[in-house]
Amino acid sequence: MSTIIGPDGQPRCSWCQAAPEFFHYHDTEWGFPVSDDRRLFEKLCLESFQSGLSWRTILAKRENFRAAFANFDFNKMADFTPDDVERLLQDKGIVRHRGKIEAVINNAARAQEIVAQEGSLAAFIWGFEPDASTLGQPQTASTSAESIALSKALKKRGWKFVGPTTVYAFMQAMGLINDHVEGCVMRDKAESIRKDFIRP
Repeated sequence: MSTIIGPDGQPRCSWCQAAPEFFHYHDTEWGFPVSDDRRLFEKLCLESFQSGLSWRTILAKRENFRAAFANFDFNKMADFTPDDVERLLQDKGIVRHRGKIEAVINNAARAQEIVAQEGSLAAFIWGFEPDASTLGQPQTASTSAESIALSKALKKRGWKFVGPTTVYAFMQAMGLINDHVEGCVMRDKAESIRKDFIRP
């Protein structure tokens, strides 16, 4: 994969050129490891909503999603009722898809179960971190053995809208792999942070 030159004259992953706001997201979030349960759950939800849509659409609505879904606090979301579903279906600031809305509410309760069983959502998810030596060139795959395995494990626990491609995009974004391309100014930074990152 190629790079493009960013506003500061430094090379970035070429997907940044799709939208001006992508540079900030790329430089401050994408590919950096996360162990916070709320952030991990939020990203799984947003990736679920992205299915069939562009990430630009979801990123533009992210603050609206946070307001609508109790800042993705899964302990609060697990208590959402059918009335909340109807409320969300009237919210023009988010993606109004009944199946996806019901799925992330369901997934909130399933996240609670994982925390009860594994200690944290992070501990469960990071158990599927790939061995970097087994990965191919950055940004050349849409799934991996680990994303397939994590998808199956989540579905077995009753999660919805968490297919292997959705899970792979989640793993890229949350730093379970360093998928910044060679030459990207953020690749070494992400690798350094991953090296010092304490796995949950």
